[in-house]
Amino acid sequence: MHVSENLQYIKDQINDQLEKSKLSTKPNVIAVTKYVTIERAKEAYKAGIKHFGENRVEGFLTKKEQLPDDVTMHFIGSLQTRKVKDVINDIDYFHALDRLKLAKEINKRANHTVKCFVQVNVSGEESKHGIQLSEVTDFIEQLKDYEHIEVVGLMTMAPYTDDETYIKSIFEQLRIKKEHIQQLNLSYAPCNELSMGMSNDYLLAIEEGATFVRIGTKLVGE
Repeated sequence: MHVSENLQYIKDQINDQLEKSKLSTKPNVIAVTKYVTIERAKEAYKAGIKHFGENRVEGFLTKKEQLPDDVTMHFIGSLQTRKVKDVINDIDYFHALDRLKLAKEINKRANHTVKCFVQVNVSGEESKHGIQLSEVTDFIEQLKDYEHIEVVGLMTMAPYTDDETYIKSIFEQLRIKKEHIQQLNLSYAPCNELSMGMSNDYLLAIEEGATFVRIGTKLVGE
């Protein structure tokens, strides 16, 4: 399938979900291109995609260099502290802020304000990165003096399961936590965004208020 056909199908699904759920905010679709060639990524750009997500430094820098200048680049994977200096000034959105040591390194190396999502392990799975839901408020409050970090939102990954009720509960918990952070009125942490939902569960995420969905397989293929 061409990316343009995949994208149209996804857009139709999203519009149907918004109408069904009576939601007005249309989420941004991030094309997760970590498993595909630069040619496939360029095809996604020509189809109308402007948001691209990568989870490895080398792949990120390659895509950033070869895609047009008007794309928005998202680093969506865990980032080693020692590699921050190699990539941070090319990142528009960072989706995996999960520890103070990493925040300190980002703040030290960045020459612009990095829009960050705090990664939250809502499900508590040992295989997933992210802080616990109960730790989010304290963690964000500790970032107040990091002038190069703006907490624009929260990010999570749901378990890979067919239990849609459980998946929705994961996304709902993140939305509630986001709303709590918003109510704190922190200038450095507006927390207006939710990065959640992938190829297998993005419609459930949208139902719970996702503003960014990260779609790989269903959009650009393997």
